[in-house]
Amino acid sequence: MSDVVTGEAVVVEVRVAQLPSRAAALLIDVVVQIVTLTGVSLLVGGLAFDADQALLTMIYIVLTVLVLVGYPVIFETLSRGRSLGKLALGLRVVSDDGGPERFRQALFRGLAGVLEFWLLSGAPALISSLISERGKRLGDIFAGTIVISERGPRQYGPPLEMPAPLAAWAATLELSRLPENIAATARQYLTRWHDLAPAVRHEMGVRIATEMAVFVSPPPPPGVPPFAYLTAVLAERRRRDHVRLADQAGARQRPVQPAPYQPQGRPAPGPLAAPPVPPPPGTAPGPTAGGFVPPA
Repeated sequence: MSDVVTGEAVVVEVRVAQLPSRAAALLIDVVVQIVTLTGVSLLVGGLAFDADQALLTMIYIVLTVLVLVGYPVIFETLSRGRSLGKLALGLRVVSDDGGPERFRQALFRGLAGVLEFWLLSGAPALISSLISERGKRLGDIFAGTIVISERGPRQYGPPLEMPAPLAAWAATLELSRLPENIAATARQYLTRWHDLAPAVRHEMGVRIATEMAVFVSPPPPPGVPPFAYLTAVLAERRRRDHVRLADQAGARQRPVQPAPYQPQGRPAPGPLAAPPVPPPPGTAPGPTAGGFVPPA
């Protein structure tokens, strides 16, 4: 998942398309382009077999440009970011602010695609997609776009909410070193919490919490169950991301004379409730002794 800020400074969560689905969509588009180019070339050759050779060469060059560049540009412009391959895989190209793809952006992507895929066999696109946090190829970087998936897996339960007893502790967390893959694993674990057997639920929770604790400080208060620890970390991380993105959007729209800076101190850690006790295996989900409610 990734967050984008719309032109109205609203934070929207989108699902970034993964490399395998983008590769499959590209394969479909390449097949369509090759078939189209071959068919049109045979048709032109059959109708103008006695024409001047220079004229035929010029026609073939124009047809090649129209198919290789015009196909993605025209389709993505008219369908708001979807080629035939992306339509089949449920993908869409949008602007970095979440808006629809514009003609200028589609043109940049189309021209860069000729260099990335047809001239260099896709190597620059692959390297750029692996390096970029949002899986952007060079065309996306130049055009200011991102490819999202509109067929995300089903989400279980409402968004994560900060456990009240851990709010003060979570405000002091250092989260800059937390890897995205561990955060994604924790998020998936919490969404499937009710589907897991109690023993598996506890074992996975301890393992993921232990991995996360290597990159997050300070440690949680004693007795915090794994699901509460993971929920607090992810909820605080998401809150800070929203604040940061909203501040960036506000900075772009702020008038020339900024308002005076008013420092905000960290909230002082408040007293926690009695140390919570994880629910015994096999019991129905409910608030723990420390007031921690399992994921919905």
